[in-house]
Amino acid sequence: MNRTHAMVAVVALGLMGAGAGALLHLRSIQRLGEPGLNVVSRTNDLRVDILLPERVLDYTSKAVEPSDTEMAMLPKDTSFARRLYRGPDGFEILLGVVLMGTDRTSIHKPEYCLTSQGWQIVGRETAAIAMERPEPYELPVRVFTTRRLAQAAGGGGVSWGGAYLFWFVAEQHLTASHWARVGLISWDLVRRGVLPRWAYVSVFVVCRPGGEPEAIRRAEAFITAAVPEFQRTTGLAGERQPADAARR
Repeated sequence: MNRTHAMVAVVALGLMGAGAGALLHLRSIQRLGEPGLNVVSRTNDLRVDILLPERVLDYTSKAVEPSDTEMAMLPKDTSFARRLYRGPDGFEILLGVVLMGTDRTSIHKPEYCLTSQGWQIVGRETAAIAMERPEPYELPVRVFTTRRLAQAAGGGGVSWGGAYLFWFVAEQHLTASHWARVGLISWDLVRRGVLPRWAYVSVFVVCRPGGEPEAIRRAEAFITAAVPEFQRTTGLAGERQPADAARR
């Protein structure tokens, strides 16, 4: 190795050491932020009970427990809540929340969750739902339209459509962008020494192919009524994201 190569190696090792040291320092001084949701803490446990409403509009609901696979795959301090809401006409809406603890790997890109369950994403858009409570603001959401070919009871296949709406919320942040959420983790760690405690909120409606527009309309009406019952952060309290980041 000549002198130039040796110098480059020394500098590279120095930068790597400095970077690792900075990360260790940030980890040593960081504190965990508060959730942007209504929760009840458990004794000696970072996991919490997320308070989703039992009734929304004219929908009744039942709790849906996470599967053993979900519990095994995600960090032990991950908190879950999921309820299936059913209207008088049989229309069903699945509302789910995944809340991280100290391990940011609790939350994955939403695409992974859908495709791993056999759903194909055929449409993507970003929307803003007008909220009136507790104050007027716009809730940013990503909207995926989906397709799935399932096995019919008598053999053969049956095609299903779906509308999947989601967003991310923390104590001071509200965004529909996965990448904005990732960036804000680093920003808060450097600026405030705080690891934001992000929650991933999703609303899923299964419908017949072609029924996605009506499913989205009803899901948005449901969100308008349900979100003020369990989410504390609003678009005014949280930091608004640039339009280009929100579209990603």
